[in-house]
Amino acid sequence: MGSSFFFLCGCVDQASVGVIERWGRFERLAQPGFHFFNCFVGQCLAGVLSTRIHSLDVRCETKTKDNVFVHLVCSIQYRVVKENADDAFYELANPREQIQAYVFDVVRALVPRMTLDDLFEQKSEVAKAVLEELEKVMGTYGYSIEHILMVDIIPDDTVRKAMNEINAAQRLQLASVYKGEAEKVFLVKKAEAEAEAKYLGGVGVARQRQAITDGLRENILEFSHKVEGTSAKEVMDLIMITQYFDTIKDLGNSSKNTTIFIPHGPGHVRDISDQIRNGMMEASSAQIDQQ
Repeated sequence: MGSSFFFLCGCVDQASVGVIERWGRFERLAQPGFHFFNCFVGQCLAGVLSTRIHSLDVRCETKTKDNVFVHLVCSIQYRVVKENADDAFYELANPREQIQAYVFDVVRALVPRMTLDDLFEQKSEVAKAVLEELEKVMGTYGYSIEHILMVDIIPDDTVRKAMNEINAAQRLQLASVYKGEAEKVFLVKKAEAEAEAKYLGGVGVARQRQAITDGLRENILEFSHKVEGTSAKEVMDLIMITQYFDTIKDLGNSSKNTTIFIPHGPGHVRDISDQIRNGMMEASSAQIDQQ
């Protein structure tokens, strides 16, 4: 009489690993594929673990060194190690809660030693510290931590508003500095232009007076040579009277002038000519003294 054996069968999916027990005790791991189990010797498929990468987002609230409460969002990618799938199956009932607890522990120990600005600048250091701790702890349970990303740092709304106001104030201050520098350059250039204009105006007036003087000198010499018996003083008085009446004529023809009161008469004309002649004589004598 022959012996009869009864078997049960099962299938383990790709990217998964099965856990086979005999009489409730771990026997071996089942790779993806079709398997037979002998129920008469107590073999059974206790469970199947996926070896795909899983993602867990952990949101943690903590306080920085400068007493600012922030919410940190960490994204943890982890997977079951095939060779240690039995540890992952038997050691941890809820790996997600375990990972979350260790993330809280590391973040709340490290972040309070940083200011808010340092936290934004060194968030990769926080992620690195969390990764090192999780690799050390979860590796003993058959889990591998692939990546940790610090995806978001969210301060309190009032703090974010204050930070934006500080940033805006700094930019306004910088804009004011640039505006002041621009106004300074404008005023300096304007002053330089005015100084240059006054200098050129003075040169023009000096040349104009020099031309008038040369013209008067030529007129006096020409008139003295053509009209016998006249002195240079008489010719000068005649020219000054002519210039005086020309000036009055120009004042009257100008539409921009209002009423002007000036002394008028032969005596006043003589006084004006005497003053101009004396001025010219003093200027000539000053040039002689300098030479």
